[in-house]
Amino acid sequence: MATKGSSSSASASGDTKIKRVLTHGGKYAQYNVYGNLFEVSSKYVPPIRPIGRGVNGIVCAAVNSETHEQVAIKKIGNAFDNIIDAKRTLREIKLLRHMDHENIIAIKDIIRPPKKESFNDVYIVYELMDTDLHHIIHSDQLLSEEHCQYFLYQLLRGLKYVHSANVLHRDLKPSNLLMNANCDLKIGDFGLARTTTETDFMTEYVVTRWYRAPELLLNCSEYTSAIDVWSVGCILGEIMTREPLFPGKDYVHQLRLITELLGSPDDASLEFLRSDNARRYIRQLPQYRKQKFSARFPNMLPEALDLLEKMLIFDPNKRITVDEALCHPYLSSLHNINDEPVCPRPFSLDFDQPTCTEEHVKELIWRESVKFNPDPPCQALAIKKLCARIFYLFMCFARLAQKIKEFHKKIDGENVYLLST
Repeated sequence: MATKGSSSSASASGDTKIKRVLTHGGKYAQYNVYGNLFEVSSKYVPPIRPIGRGVNGIVCAAVNSETHEQVAIKKIGNAFDNIIDAKRTLREIKLLRHMDHENIIAIKDIIRPPKKESFNDVYIVYELMDTDLHHIIHSDQLLSEEHCQYFLYQLLRGLKYVHSANVLHRDLKPSNLLMNANCDLKIGDFGLARTTTETDFMTEYVVTRWYRAPELLLNCSEYTSAIDVWSVGCILGEIMTREPLFPGKDYVHQLRLITELLGSPDDASLEFLRSDNARRYIRQLPQYRKQKFSARFPNMLPEALDLLEKMLIFDPNKRITVDEALCHPYLSSLHNINDEPVCPRPFSLDFDQPTCTEEHVKELIWRESVKFNPDPPCQALAIKKLCARIFYLFMCFARLAQKIKEFHKKIDGENVYLLST
């Protein structure tokens, strides 16, 4: 779900003022959004504006009164009802906290639930973007060659950072590329991302079909960062033509559209497949000759065509890498290796085990929220001082009691002496 605000979503809300109800001593505020409870920290002030709605929840725009930043708050309702979805939420939180890059959406906060024991909804706060690449591509806005180059460069620049952290995004598509009015692009939605060292992620659903690499369509048991490069190629083609490159209706149709453009793969191009069944399946499909990219995309510059062709290679082992794409002549006016940072350390998951339960994930998300919202230092200090004061008073009373006891012993001794004389 995109963390963006668009004119269409704004008008859909009717710009009506949503009533605010303070709760928990004014620390939280409740809103009714599309008939759903939306409860956030009271520092996020009105107007609360719905900007997105999807199967996973609701997104609202708000302002952080402490930083004066505009933010997007995503509510994930009933976040722990399904272990797969719960892990996906935690994975995205941990990934985005690990990453710090201009072309990757920033996570600003995990709203700390009022009560640890009973919370079931998760509220993630992101920086607010204006729109996404899907809306731009399918709008009436004119896109110059410079626009196309800048979009592609930022996407590759961010993806270089992602891959350097040993992470595959696995769901790159225009609607997951968020943008602002300055044409700044940020990669979002890391819910399907995985590390390259994981051993159990290869069988799960990945990538929206239209942007899915051939090795995924053929159920290849192992794949690499080349799947993201294929998706980038599909996105580049869509930017240039203003329509999806391979809008397949199903798996078979998707493969047919790919082979119609690239031609049916020869035996050498199928060597990456370990499955004989997959090879046989490809060979029994209708045979196509490769189209000339210059004929299919007559309005693209030769350099852009060359880069597109190198991204859309059937064999993932022969596909261009992100680093190589950044060095391509098509991006020479933007490429600067000294301004294309990599992640300082690889990302690793320490929770995504088959035995991990919903309660364990819930505990870990709670801890993430506490990292963003620790107990106030002044409150902790006050408690510490109070404890020290109580201990001091206790010791004073103990010493006083000891002195009183000694005094009584002394008095008793003197009384005995007086009586004896």
